[in-house]
Amino acid sequence: MRKVVVCATVIGACTVVAVVVHRYARKCRRWAKAIEILKELEEKCATPTWKLKLVADAMNVEMHAGLASEGGSKLKMLITYVDKLPTGNEEGLYYALDLGGTNFRVLRVQLGGKYGGIISQEFTEVSIPPNLMVGTSDELFDYIAAELAKFVAQENQDFQVSPGRQRELGFTFSFPVMQTSLASGNLVKWTKGFNIDGTVGQDVVAELTKAIRRQGLDMRVNALVNDTVGTLAGGRYTNSNVIAAIILGTGTNAAYVERVQAIPKWHGPLPDSGDMAINMEWGNFRSSHLPLTEYDCALDAESFSPGDQIFEKMTSGLYLGEIVRRVLCKIAEEAFFFADNVPPKLKIPFILSTPDMCAMHHDSSTDLNVVGSKLKNILEISDTSLEVRKVVVEICNIIATRGARLSAAGILGILKKLGKDTKSEVEGQKNVIAMDGGLYEHYTEYSKCLENTLKELVGEDISESIIIEHFNDGSGVGAALLAASHSQYLDA
Repeated sequence: MRKVVVCATVIGACTVVAVVVHRYARKCRRWAKAIEILKELEEKCATPTWKLKLVADAMNVEMHAGLASEGGSKLKMLITYVDKLPTGNEEGLYYALDLGGTNFRVLRVQLGGKYGGIISQEFTEVSIPPNLMVGTSDELFDYIAAELAKFVAQENQDFQVSPGRQRELGFTFSFPVMQTSLASGNLVKWTKGFNIDGTVGQDVVAELTKAIRRQGLDMRVNALVNDTVGTLAGGRYTNSNVIAAIILGTGTNAAYVERVQAIPKWHGPLPDSGDMAINMEWGNFRSSHLPLTEYDCALDAESFSPGDQIFEKMTSGLYLGEIVRRVLCKIAEEAFFFADNVPPKLKIPFILSTPDMCAMHHDSSTDLNVVGSKLKNILEISDTSLEVRKVVVEICNIIATRGARLSAAGILGILKKLGKDTKSEVEGQKNVIAMDGGLYEHYTEYSKCLENTLKELVGEDISESIIIEHFNDGSGVGAALLAASHSQYLDA
C-alpha cells in the first residue's frame, strides 16, 4: 500500500513539474515572439542620419516643384499673400478672430511700438451651438459677429483705438480655402462637423465682413491666415531672425519666408519687401525614403484620407498614440502578450491618445506606475509585470523618436531650400525656427529628440547658427500682429 501511495505522490509531483515546465516554456515562446515583433519595429522605424538626409533632400525637391506650378507636388506650397511680416515697431489696438472648430476665440492686443512690445492682451472663447454648424452662412457669421461686437463693447481703458481709425482684425480660419488675396479666400469645403449650405465657393472674409456691418461695427478684416503663418508672424515680431515656423500639435504644418523671385508660379506684382510667406502644407509630404511600417499602411488605409497626409500620420499628435496601440494589438494577438485573449479595449481605434502615450514615455518611477495605471484605466489590462511595462515604454520611444527625427529632417529640407544649411558668410548670423503646438510643447522626449537630431544633421558648426524657439498662440496673437503689419494706416 505504501508503494502505491509513494508512486502516486511521485506521479503527482511529476505532473506538477510538467505543468510548470510547460507554462514556463510557453511563457518563453511568447516572450521571444514579443521581442521579435519589437526588434522588427525598431528596424523598420530606424532613421539613421543618411536616411534622414535623403528625406530632407526629397523635401527640398518637392518644395521646388510646388513653387513651380499648382499641383506640381504633393506639397501645395500655398502663396499666402503675406509679404510684410511684423517688425516689432507696430503700435495700436488690433484684433484677431480664431475660428478653428466647435469653439472660436476673439482677441485684442495693444501694441506699444519699438520698445513697448505687447502692452496688454485679452481674449474670450465662445462655443458654437450645434444647430449653427449645420444652419445657414448668415446665421453662423451673424452669431460670430454679435460676439465680436459684444467683446468690443466691453473694452476697458487699457485698450484704445486711435481717434478716427477703423478697428482692424486678423482672421484665422482653419478650414480649407483657396486664398485669392491677403484678405480674401473661397471656402473649398467644410470639415470638423460643419456642413453649412451656400458657403462653399464663397469668400469667407466677405461673409464675415457683411455680418460685422449688420452689427453696426466699424471693423476691417486685414488678413486671412492659418495658424502656421500666424506663428511665423508672432515669431518674427519678437525675433527678426525667424525664417520659418513649424506647428507640431494634433496635426503638423510648416511655413517659411521665400524670395518672390524663387516662386515661378507667382504672377503678381513684385512686393516692396521682395518676400512672401509660403504655407507648405507639409503634412502631405511623402517619399520612398520615409520609414513606413505595416502599422502606418494600415492606419492610412483605414483613415478618412487614404494616400494623403502621410508625413502628418507619422509625426503628429493625432496619430502617434494610435500607432502604439496597433503595435500593442499585434503583440497581443501574436505573442499573447497580456493574456490568452486580446483585451477588447485594445481593439478600439484611437482609444490610446498621444497624451497618454507621452505620460507613459515620461514615466520615471522605478516600477513604471504610470504605465501600469494607463494600461489598466484605458485598456483594462491589469496586473502587468515590470517587464511588460518596459516593452510598452520602448514602443512609445521607438514611435516618438521616429516622428521627432523625421520632423527634424523636414526642417533640414527647409534650411536646404533657403541655403541656410551651410556656414553663413555673415559672422554671428542666426536662423530661428518658431515652434508651436501641444505635441512640441508638452511631449518633452519628442521635442528634445527633434532638437538633438537637427544638430546631428547640420553638424556642430552650423548648429550654432540654428535656433529653435517656442512661440505660443500663432492662431491668436499672430493673426492680430498680421493685422497690424498690414494696417491701412501704416503710411499715415
